[in-house]
Amino acid sequence: MSVDFGRRVLTVRAGGHVSGRMAVRPAIVCVVLAAAALAAAVLALGTGEFTLPPRQVLEALAGEGTRAARLVVVEWRLPRVLLALMIGAALGLAGAIFQALTRNPLGSPDVIGFNTGAYTGVLVVTVFVGNGYHLTAAGALVGGLATAAVVYVLAFKRGVQGFRLIMVGIAISAMLGSANQWFVTKADLQAAFAAALWGQGSLNGLGWAQVTPVAVALGVLCLVLIAYGPRLALLEMGEDAAAGLGVQVARVRLAYLVVGVALTAVATAAAGPVSFVALAAPQLAQRLTRTPGIALVPSAVMGAFLLMVSDWLAQRAFAPTQLPVGVVTVSVGGIYFVWLLVRQARR
Repeated sequence: MSVDFGRRVLTVRAGGHVSGRMAVRPAIVCVVLAAAALAAAVLALGTGEFTLPPRQVLEALAGEGTRAARLVVVEWRLPRVLLALMIGAALGLAGAIFQALTRNPLGSPDVIGFNTGAYTGVLVVTVFVGNGYHLTAAGALVGGLATAAVVYVLAFKRGVQGFRLIMVGIAISAMLGSANQWFVTKADLQAAFAAALWGQGSLNGLGWAQVTPVAVALGVLCLVLIAYGPRLALLEMGEDAAAGLGVQVARVRLAYLVVGVALTAVATAAAGPVSFVALAAPQLAQRLTRTPGIALVPSAVMGAFLLMVSDWLAQRAFAPTQLPVGVVTVSVGGIYFVWLLVRQARR
C-alpha cells in the first residue's frame, strides 16, 4: 500500500529494504545550491591578481597544470574557499537548530547572543592570556557555552519558550556587547586592532592551519546531528507533541543547544562573529524547498553558498582592498532582517 506524503517523495532502498525517504524538491534545491556554491568556489579560486580560467583551476585542483597555477590555487586560495564553505555550512546548521528550537525565524545565534558570547570569550583570552588559534578556539567555545547557559537559565520557567529565550538573549547580547568594547579598550594597541578587525568576521589571512580543526569539529558535530535523527523536527512540533511521540524533551533540547553553540563557536573561532548567515540561511532554504519546518541539510548548503558568494564579493568588490566578509553579510543580511521584521509585524 502506498502512502501519500502530500508531496513527491523519493524512496531510497538498500538490499531490498527501505532505508529512507527524501522529498524530491528539497533534494533538487540542495543539488542546485551545492552546484552554485562550487561554481562560486571555482570563480573565487580563479580570480585575483593572478587570474586563471576555470579550466586551469580544475586542472590545478587535479594536480595538473603549471606549478604556478597549483601554487596559487591549492596553496594560497583553496584553504580560504574550503573555510568559507565549511563555516557557512556550520552557521546554516546552527541557525536551523535555534530557529527550530525557538520556533521563531529570529531565533539565530546572531540575535540570541551566542555569537557575542563567543566573541567575549575570545577577547578575555586575548587580553588576559594571549593570542593563538587554539586559545582563540577555546575562548570562543567557553564563551559561547557560558552565554548559552546563562540565557537558558534566565529563560527557563516551566520549560523554555522560544520568544522568552530570544528576548533574554537580546538583553544578554547587549550587555556582552558593552563588555566587549571595554575589553578592546583594555588591550594593547596591536591586540585591540586585531580584535576589532576579527570582530567584523573575516577570512583574510586564514590558511591550511585552520582547515583541519574546522573540518574535524564540523564532522564530529554533524555525526551527532545524524545520530539524533528526526528529533529536531519533532521538537519543532511543540514540547507536548514531541513528548507524546517518545522524545525526552529536556535532554534532547539541551543536546541540540550544545551542538548549536558548538557550531557557532567553531565558526567564530576561525573567522570571527560572521553575522546574518545563521539568520537568513534557514529561512531562505525553507522558502526554496517549501518544507513545513526548518530542514538541516538545505540550511547548511544555503549557508555555504551565502558565505562563499559573500567572501568573493568581499575580496573583489573593492579590489585590491579586501573587506572583512562580515561587512558584506551584514549589508546583505541587514536588508533581509528589516524585511523579516516587517513581515513578522504584519502577522
